[in-house]
Amino acid sequence: MDLAPDTTEDKNETRSVPTGAPGIDEASLFEHPVIIERPVSQGIPFVFSSPHSGRCYPEGFVRGSNLDPVTLRRSEDCFVEELFGGVVPLGAPLLHARFPRAYLDANREPYELDPTMFAEPLPPHVNTRSLRVAGGLGTIARVVADSAEIYREPLSYAVAEQRIRHLYMPFHEALRELLEQTIRGFGCAILIDCHSMPSVGGPADDDNGFDRPDIVLGDRYGTSCAAPITAEAERILKRLGYSVARNNPYAGGFNTEHYGRPAQGLHALQIEINRALYMDEWKLERSENFVRVRDDMAAFATEMAERDWSSLGAGLRGAAF
Repeated sequence: MDLAPDTTEDKNETRSVPTGAPGIDEASLFEHPVIIERPVSQGIPFVFSSPHSGRCYPEGFVRGSNLDPVTLRRSEDCFVEELFGGVVPLGAPLLHARFPRAYLDANREPYELDPTMFAEPLPPHVNTRSLRVAGGLGTIARVVADSAEIYREPLSYAVAEQRIRHLYMPFHEALRELLEQTIRGFGCAILIDCHSMPSVGGPADDDNGFDRPDIVLGDRYGTSCAAPITAEAERILKRLGYSVARNNPYAGGFNTEHYGRPAQGLHALQIEINRALYMDEWKLERSENFVRVRDDMAAFATEMAERDWSSLGAGLRGAAF
């Protein structure tokens, strides 16, 4: 499977979709699940990843859903890969999923599944008891972000296994490859896991009904990356005019926790951008402020890259893997 195709045509296809869910053949999505935008030469120890901005919806999935196409898209981190597109000219790779979060969530454990969604008992290796499963947001989600049920009928476990093998595994293979290359080249690697969030907390959130800050940085309460990384990110973003919170309401998901190994020179920081800053949350369209936020994210990445982070390495190149 080609994990690093030429991206020019793919970016145009992915970024020109209509407001409704674009139909795609499932086999085509399985064949080409991710896009890696690579710099001519990687010049900085950063890898940027967007696991939730995919918007290529298999036609059969849309037909079999309880929800209309726009409601299905409520879980998307809309346009996040575009907001961070400026990191590639700076010398950092950018990985983003083509598949949507409502179809498969790459920011979960590989087998984090809700048994009530399936027509038969699940294998013993499946994690059926996590808080994310309880909330309906496992590897195969039961609900979209506003708690609306996705599926009309129970799924077979074979469906989940197929999606995990053809979408989840390639995403993480690609991410590991990028991080390994970065560790080998620089002695350390800093993963910036890029997301967006609704502007107001929803019914299933601890901050239900409350307005959210502009940006939330998640470092798993200081365990997924060195403190100077989070502090510098916060300083830069505040200087750019944004209100910034740490770890509330989002401390970082599976990817931040799984890949963040500071003692081994691998650091992971999640960034959540308030969607009201750059888009119409109901129409799912870019707003007039989109360009400003995109340019600010490029400025943020530029300043982060100007720092010498070599002291945060593990001492042995490749030690994290």
